[in-house]
Amino acid sequence: MSDDMSIFPKIALKPEVYDYLRGVFTNKEILAAVDQGEAEKRFQGLLSCLSHPPAFTCVRVSTHLASLEEIQHRLKEELKQQQKCGSEDFSITIFPHPHIPDVLLLPVMGPRPVVQLSAEVIVGAQCGSAVLRGAHVFAPGLLATPKFMKKGDVVSVFSDLEGKCTRGNKDFQGKRVFVGNGVSEMGRVDIFCSDKPVKGVGIRMVEPLYQSPSFDGILPSLVFLQNLPSVVVGHVLGPLPGERILDMCAAPGGKTCHIASLMGGQGEVVALDKIRGKVERICQNAKALHLDSIKAYCFNSVKAVCSDSRQDTEGPPYPPESFDRVLLDAPCSSLGQRPNMASTGSLKEICSYPPLQRKLFHTAVQLLRPGGVLVYSTCTVTLSENEELVAWALNTFPCLSLQPQDPHIGAEGMLGAGLSPENLRLLQRFSPELGWVQETEEEEFSAKQPESQSKPPLSQRANEDTIGFFIAKFLKR
Repeated sequence: MSDDMSIFPKIALKPEVYDYLRGVFTNKEILAAVDQGEAEKRFQGLLSCLSHPPAFTCVRVSTHLASLEEIQHRLKEELKQQQKCGSEDFSITIFPHPHIPDVLLLPVMGPRPVVQLSAEVIVGAQCGSAVLRGAHVFAPGLLATPKFMKKGDVVSVFSDLEGKCTRGNKDFQGKRVFVGNGVSEMGRVDIFCSDKPVKGVGIRMVEPLYQSPSFDGILPSLVFLQNLPSVVVGHVLGPLPGERILDMCAAPGGKTCHIASLMGGQGEVVALDKIRGKVERICQNAKALHLDSIKAYCFNSVKAVCSDSRQDTEGPPYPPESFDRVLLDAPCSSLGQRPNMASTGSLKEICSYPPLQRKLFHTAVQLLRPGGVLVYSTCTVTLSENEELVAWALNTFPCLSLQPQDPHIGAEGMLGAGLSPENLRLLQRFSPELGWVQETEEEEFSAKQPESQSKPPLSQRANEDTIGFFIAKFLKR
């Protein structure tokens, strides 16, 4: 098998994006603190991390409806039942996060030694990433199948790395990566020759490359799959019962619902998104989680401030200083998302985000009352969308100051934006490459040590092996 089709290549990037990111991780400030080899190792570690899933599945639980212990017990029972119905046994371990009271963690096993088969199906990159995190292949994600595939056939599933596979292809030869084996729940004709959109599971995964339970239909009102840093954001924002909170770019609503849950349903959470279908998704999630304090609107948050001094109305736009706290989880280049085996984004696209983020930030500051809290977050790893935006914000808005974050389980901010050491310590950057470099060094060390050498505790590994993420917390004086 060629390198581009091997299990676990590093994330594939366009050459100009590769050079740009490499420059971020080997900038002058970093090279003044560490040598070139260490900086290069960190960058290569990032590329390796991004292509495969975090070591833990993170589940946020609805502690406004039941206790963590009760939900943990019920979840284990549900997953045991799922396991009995499956074709493969695996150990189910669920443990609470030691510092975050509404999080359960499930270790992910992999990559496992799964033998590839001659019959191959191709799925889209987004579908392939979902499979690596425990999902089955749903019919809309299928792009290519064997010519005579029928229900019950055992097939190997590959993810299209470059987005070049056309739907209905019978013999795709482009770059792809193996994600596991499954059993077809539909024939080729059912998938590609139907007059209506085909829904449901197309391939049921029986030997995934990474073993993680499927949460489809599991305790929908009590558990919500959410990346660990995304849960941290809600706690850092620190919403209190009775407050009025704005979530500016809210879809699909995970953070919105978390905020409402932390408030015990007391107060008001306004969720804005400019795409109507995504707003409907926010409403669906709120309903499933029994949260009625959320008001979702289809609206462009850049324009969410009134141009006059009229009284506040039911929906946007709003007068200045309307909210006690504002969350700006900004649209970004998403270069911290995992697993992401290939990114087709251009450098021009990546560089288009900071101007939009600054426009949204202007609106956020206007809508926040004096004494209020603004939390800015992204799921990317660039300096321009993270630390450089913080430096710009502190220079542009003298009324803002950085605040300590609780919990602070990630690393501090990255060098390169000219921020002071004190300000960098107040930022929170989830950097999976740091854990990867450390684990690699520990494995090299342990290979020379007795077998009794212990590994880092699970909680530490869970905090390190996450998606790439960034959080900054501001107070408006």
